[in-house]
Amino acid sequence: MQTIIGAGGTIGKPLARELKQYTQAIRLVNRHPQHVNGDDELFSADVTDPDMLDKAIAGSEVVYCTIGFKYELKTWQQTWPSFMKHLTASCLKHGSKLVFFDNVYMYAASSIPDMNETSAVDPPSKKGQVRAEVVSILEEAGRKGLTWIIARSADFYGPENRQSVLVETVLKNQLKGKKAQWLGKIDKVHQYTYTPDAAKAVAMLGNAPDTWNQVWHLPTDQVSMTAREWVSLFAGYTGSKDGIQVAPPWMVSVMGWFMPIMKEIREMMFQNMQHYRFHDEKFMQRFPDFRVTPAAEGVEETVKWFRNHPLEVGG
Repeated sequence: MQTIIGAGGTIGKPLARELKQYTQAIRLVNRHPQHVNGDDELFSADVTDPDMLDKAIAGSEVVYCTIGFKYELKTWQQTWPSFMKHLTASCLKHGSKLVFFDNVYMYAASSIPDMNETSAVDPPSKKGQVRAEVVSILEEAGRKGLTWIIARSADFYGPENRQSVLVETVLKNQLKGKKAQWLGKIDKVHQYTYTPDAAKAVAMLGNAPDTWNQVWHLPTDQVSMTAREWVSLFAGYTGSKDGIQVAPPWMVSVMGWFMPIMKEIREMMFQNMQHYRFHDEKFMQRFPDFRVTPAAEGVEETVKWFRNHPLEVGG
């Protein structure tokens, strides 16, 4: 049995499809799970409840944690550490391996232009401090016998994606006939992980014999595109003008008075004020035949999906 905690999310759904190559026993866990494959086992649970989480993990050979809690500092501080303590405890109890889908928030600001698996952990943001604590809890469980993988992604985009700033501020605005918005400097390189690639890679890591007890950066197109070039690329497929409304940090702070999400984003803007490069050489050396989706192809597929799902774009 391979189990996905957070199975209805941006990574969980494509991961469920990819796991069919490795097992016929897939358990999907969230509050209201839905079939991805016809024969998935559906397990409804509030995973912040330790007893329900433990029951969801029982009998699992591998557990994939792809859950994303509400993007709010208070929620993260209250939820993530306790959740990870219960998650790792249950994996240890049931002898389950754990694959944790992670982000780059815990890296030092000075590491952002040149990130790899050994980058310094020195988060300048409060959300990054939470993520560093979560990783520390996982590693402590590893010293107690947990077998684990940290699968780390850059900022991401892709079809079926409701948690991508690139999708929300660029693609959706263009499809509505509005200018794309960019939070930060528009002439800095920013690399993005394509979510179908991330899901495929996570499944490969979780089903290989020699990938455990390590951190892995997930495969990401290494093209050095600036924010301006990303906006132009999306415009080529949406058919919109490639105009950009740039929001510097001070403007995001003001917007936070009216849009709570901007208040949450403000502390992470240091990432968009400098080059943002995410190295994946370790993964590509281990899996040299992996085909990383080029940015143009990924953008084309993402635009196509949202055009076919207009309700996801909104008014």
